[in-house]
Amino acid sequence: MTDSYDLAGLRHRLVEFAAARNWQPYHTPKNLAAALSVEASELLEIFQWLTAEESARVMDDPDTAHRVNDEVADVLAYLLQFCEVLGVDPLAALAAKIDRNEHRFPTEESPGHSP
Repeated sequence: MTDSYDLAGLRHRLVEFAAARNWQPYHTPKNLAAALSVEASELLEIFQWLTAEESARVMDDPDTAHRVNDEVADVLAYLLQFCEVLGVDPLAALAAKIDRNEHRFPTEESPGHSP
């Protein structure tokens, strides 16, 4: 196992992991998008009946923190595999989205902004 935590290294590890198990035929955009949705729902399930205050303290419980970490990992893994299959650079996509949102939601129009 490598200690590489950079995005490119993790994407490469996911590709190798799936290839070693011959999972590529199942890693279609539709299947990966569905799996991503399921994993995001499993993350949401942890917080489903918590108050805002309880949800802010969810990482204080080691068992719950472990579940959150696992679901975050699953969501990220499926998102990275989805991006790999479609040739999407997730960091470039995020940067472009932030740029668009800066224009769509100017600071001066934000609630609580003082001139």
